[in-house]
Amino acid sequence: MTDMQVSNGYTEEQILEGCKNNSRKFQKALYDLYSARLMAVAARYAHTDEDAHDILQEAFIKIFKKIDTFRAESHLYAWMKRIVVNTALNFHRSKLYTQPMVDVNEMYDLAEKEYTISHFSYNELKDMLQSLPDGCRMVFNLYAIEGYKHKEISSMLDISEGTSKSQYARAKKLLQELIEKANRSYEYSQR
Repeated sequence: MTDMQVSNGYTEEQILEGCKNNSRKFQKALYDLYSARLMAVAARYAHTDEDAHDILQEAFIKIFKKIDTFRAESHLYAWMKRIVVNTALNFHRSKLYTQPMVDVNEMYDLAEKEYTISHFSYNELKDMLQSLPDGCRMVFNLYAIEGYKHKEISSMLDISEGTSKSQYARAKKLLQELIEKANRSYEYSQR
């Protein structure tokens, strides 16, 4: 951690110590410092903005309850991000098994196709991701964005590696369809 002033005139170390002492002032400073970045993480796992706010709120409750277990072996943001991801996974855990599975062997490699996404706004891309079924969205986020391996994902979600791969393949296929549809609309509007 650094001694730089990071929020409301306090250093991250001062904020952390204040949170460990259950100070509302320092809890608010921690929230102000990291809530926007953590909301972006929560939003990737949520279908709606309301769900993302619920995930973030529940995650901050856990963060404040567990803050004295933080040992500074990693960056504070990384520790809190992990709590947000786990909270989001728990939020959707019961829904993960309701989505149909796709045989990975039937999926073709999407990397062979070219997709233009540069003209999409962050919100448009977020909406595409949020429109995915829960299982697909969770696995896509964990694999493609967070960088977990399918073996780790299978353990985190209590699913098989094959299911993780299947959900990832399905997510890529659904995103491909959404991007193609949006690209067609974009091209039509540019005429």
